[in-house]
Amino acid sequence: MPVNPDLQGRVLPPAPAYLVGREKVREFARATGSTSALSLDPEAARAAGHADVVAPPTFPVVVQEATLAQLLAETDAGIDFSRVVHGEQRFRYSRPVVAGDELTATLTVTSVKSLGGNSMVTASSDMVDQAGAHVVTAVSTLVVRGDDA
Repeated sequence: MPVNPDLQGRVLPPAPAYLVGREKVREFARATGSTSALSLDPEAARAAGHADVVAPPTFPVVVQEATLAQLLAETDAGIDFSRVVHGEQRFRYSRPVVAGDELTATLTVTSVKSLGGNSMVTASSDMVDQAGAHVVTAVSTLVVRGDDA
């Protein structure tokens, strides 16, 4: 089944809140090769004006994953996960993610395009903190390979 073009503009319900933990930030930093003291040392982060360790810039993919899982579970989406290749990832920040943030993400499908027998689905996951203030938007483009790809 091809990707449903009617997905464009669909807004999914907010995913369950994700509490950003200090050790998760440190683990992610080490896994991605970050050596920034802001991500590893709470005292260095506080000295720089942050409440706790600062997540590396790509950390929000951890939170976004739940929203993408919701999208893949949409029964009328037509997205066969076995044919998905991650095409692009971008982030737009209002402020850094820090340990202690409780982030709630809501996904909007911003674009569905066909190109060369493949479909490209772009989804934007807006993340707000426990006060409802915007923190970051993670934008992913998924390439769904066609039958001949």
